Formats: sequence, structure tokens, C-alpha cells
Amino acid sequence: MLVHVWNRAREPCFTQLEQLRKSSLARVMCDNSDDIVVMQPLAFFQASYVILILSTIGIIYLITQLFRSLVDLDNEDTAKPVLSGLGDSWLFRLSLNLLGYATIIVPGFLILKYVRRTNYLEKTAPSCFPNLVRLCLSGPDPLLGMDGAPLGGPATQTQSHSSLQQGSLLMFCFLGLQLTYLTWGLLQEKIMTQEYETSEGVEGYFRDSQFLVFVNRILAFALSGAYILCVRQPRHMAPLYKYVYCSFSNIMSSWCQYEALKYVSFPTQVLAKASKIIPVMLMGKLVSRKKYDYYEYITAVLISVGMTFFMLGSSNQGKETGVTTFSGLVLLGSYMLFDSFTSNWQGELFTQYSMSSVQMMCGVNLFSCLFTAVSLLQQGGFYHSLNFMLQFPKFMLDCVILSLCSACGQLFIFYTIATFGPVVFVIIMTIRQLLAILLSCLIYHHYISAMGIAGVIIVFVAVFLRIYCNQRLKAIKGRRIMAQVGSGKVPFGMLPSVEGCANYPFSTLSACAVATNSDGSVIKVRGCHPNVA
Repeated sequence: MLVHVWNRAREPCFTQLEQLRKSSLARVMCDNSDDIVVMQPLAFFQASYVILILSTIGIIYLITQLFRSLVDLDNEDTAKPVLSGLGDSWLFRLSLNLLGYATIIVPGFLILKYVRRTNYLEKTAPSCFPNLVRLCLSGPDPLLGMDGAPLGGPATQTQSHSSLQQGSLLMFCFLGLQLTYLTWGLLQEKIMTQEYETSEGVEGYFRDSQFLVFVNRILAFALSGAYILCVRQPRHMAPLYKYVYCSFSNIMSSWCQYEALKYVSFPTQVLAKASKIIPVMLMGKLVSRKKYDYYEYITAVLISVGMTFFMLGSSNQGKETGVTTFSGLVLLGSYMLFDSFTSNWQGELFTQYSMSSVQMMCGVNLFSCLFTAVSLLQQGGFYHSLNFMLQFPKFMLDCVILSLCSACGQLFIFYTIATFGPVVFVIIMTIRQLLAILLSCLIYHHYISAMGIAGVIIVFVAVFLRIYCNQRLKAIKGRRIMAQVGSGKVPFGMLPSVEGCANYPFSTLSACAVATNSDGSVIKVRGCHPNVA
């Protein structure tokens, strides 16, 4: 048919062919045929994407309920079926979680393909629903709502402080970060490993890691959303679906982090977080094609050696109590893998769309709340978790404090980096990890041998060595750039961006993009150009 139309055209051109490609088969047949009666009726049939999407959601939901019925998750008093033992497997719980996330991801993918295939946004007049689809799939229209404001908001000079005031602010940030995240870590270990008991003597363990992820994310989303409404932000240009990738990896890393506490000790997990430089470097090579300096490879090797010493020094305890298991190591490895992907993906979003750190926080937590809420509803997780809260009121208090510490810690992170730069922040959080290991050993009686202590020291010496070398090289590069500026080789306005807002005296929080995980570990610090008055 296309060949027939092409041959009948008096002046055939590729423009005509492009128009034919945009048309449906039924339209082409009607416009170029003499007898509509003899056409095949199926040529006019157009598959409904709504039916396909609803069918997909229904199938995923039925599979989830089938899996749950096989292990009899809801009725603990009746006779257990043959597969009931799978209910205690982290692999089975992970499968149920993934099915819940697929309820959102698969229909979203089908909608994205439909919009792109049918040119829906180009053919539809602007209205509420098409604008929502455009916001999710292609970003806001750059021709609408532009007020001519600069990307980072109005340039404002930061107030100068005396040495005493600087010291007081630094102590305030240090104590705030230590208090929030040390409390967060201790409560995390308590909720996942300790037994709750009522006044009547009823005892129970909380097992649903996904509910803790949801509780943390919903408060972080509310906090970041309120901040965006109150404080002027740069215009957001990224399509919302771009956050899906890092949101999925973020909730997976958090879930693995909570779930790993069922199999490994908290000090092991903290040390693994300090060692995630290695998978971050690997993902940087694969995702962003980054190049690393020689000192980064040396510190990565030292961290690997320290982790090996620590694991060997804790192996005896693991054999006696069953704390350190292969499942725990797999979950820790998965945590570091997902976490390193999150850092690199968010770094690419910062580079491409230049959103603020609070906008990143809000977008990621939006989809994290959506994913976890849908999964919990399908599994009945809300019912079981809320019932556990009512049965053990102390658990409710722990969840509230856990979420508040995580959300308030984010505020301390933004303020610390905006005031003192990322190097000071990383040093403070490294000290926090050391204190977290010490407090966990004292409160929950974890045993670490002399070899394990030596491994901890090696890891943190390597981390501090990495910080020192990184800052030293930046200082050398900064002096070279300023020397070129002084000689007139490089104009002052063409200075390259640097990591760390504190390097420039006129930088502001709105011009500095910082992304962090819920545990306070820094993901990405996007450098700022100086705002010169």
C-alpha cells in the first residue's frame, strides 16, 4: 500500500513518507482505496492500552496473592502448607516486594511507550491531564512559566562570622549530626534485632523492613515538600519519571540495609558502609566512565584489607551465635551495589538538569512512598505493622523518633555543607561511624577481637587518608587556576566549578546541590560557581 501511494504521487518526497508513517493503517487504506467494503475489519481495530494496563495490574496482584496464600502469611494459627517455610526467607519477601513495585513500574512503562508511539503530547490540546502527563514523561514546557530568574535563585552574600561564631556553628552542626544519626543507628538496630515486650509479658520481633523504609520516606517527602513550598527553588526541568530509577535503587538499598541486620551485626554493617567506596568506584567506571587518581585505588585496597581483617576477627562470634551469615553478606553487597548506582544516577541528574538538592530529595521520596505504599497494601503490610504498633506501644515511639532523626539529619546535612563544605561534613560523618560502632558494642554487647579492631582502624585510616589526599589535590588545582587568573590566561568569570560550596565566600544553599542517603552518607555534591555581587 505504501509503495502504491508512493508511486501514485506526482512529486514523491520523504515528507510524504513521514506523514504516512504517522498515520494509522486504517487511515491510509481509507484515503487510498476505491472499495471500503472489501477491506479487512481488523485493520480498523486499535488495541486499548487501558485494558492492557488494567490487565497487567490485575495479573501482578493475583500472582502476589497466590504467593501469599502458598505460605499462609495471614493465618498463623491454622495448619501450615508445604511452602510455609518460605515466609521466613528474605528472598521470598524480596520477591513480594518486587511484585508490588512492578504494579507501578510496568504500567508506567506501557504508558510511556504509548505516549511516545502515538505522539500523544503533540496531538492533544493543553489541559490538566495532558499537562500532568507532560510533567511526568517529558518535563515542564520550557515556554511556560519562565520568569527570567537565574537558575540558583537570587544571589545573596552569606554573612561573615567571627572565629567564635564559626566555632559555635561548627559545634552546633557536629552535635546535631551526631545526635540525629547516632540515635537513628541505635534505633535501627533495636527495631530489627531486639525483642519487644508488653506489660503482660507478651513478646515479639518486628520483621517488616519495608514498613520502616516507608515510614522514613513519607516524613522525608513531607519535609522536603514543605521546604520547597516555603523557599524559592530553581525551575525544575527534569521529567518526573527520571526519579524512578534512583528511587527504586534507593528503597532497595534501604531494604537490604534493614534486612541485613537480621543476619549480620550492626558494626559489620557500619564498616561495610565505610567500604562502599569500592562499589561506587566500580559503578562510576561503568555508568559515568569516570577516571580515578592513584590514591583512590590505594585507599580502596586498604579498605578491602581492613574489611577482611574485621570479618576474620569477628568470625568466631558469627559461628557461635549465627549473626554473620552468607545471606547477610549478600544483602550487604546488594546494599552497596544499589547505593552506588543511586549516587551515580543522581549525579547524572544533577549534571543534566541542575535541580536543587531539596528537589532531588522530594522527587526521590515521592516515588519511594508510592512504591512502598502499593507493595505494603498488596501484602497486607500496613495491617500487620499497625497491629504490631498497637500491641507494642514502644515500637510506635521508636518509629516516630527514627523518622524524625532521619528527617532532621537531612536538614543538618544541608546546613553543614552549605556553611562549611563537604569535606567537614564527611569528616563529621566518619567520626559518627566510629562512635556508632563503639556505642553498638557497648549497648548491645557485640564482640570484636584484636584483629577485628585492627581492621576497623585500617578502614577509617584509609577513609581519612582519602579525604586528606582529595583536599590536597583540590588545593593544588585551585592555586594553579588562581595563578592562571592572575596572569590573565583565564578570565575570572570563566572559573570552573569546584566541589564544595565553602570554597567560595558568596555561595548559597540554593546554588549548591547535595544528595544524601537516609543514613547521612553523602551521595553527590555538585560544585557551585561563585555568585559575585
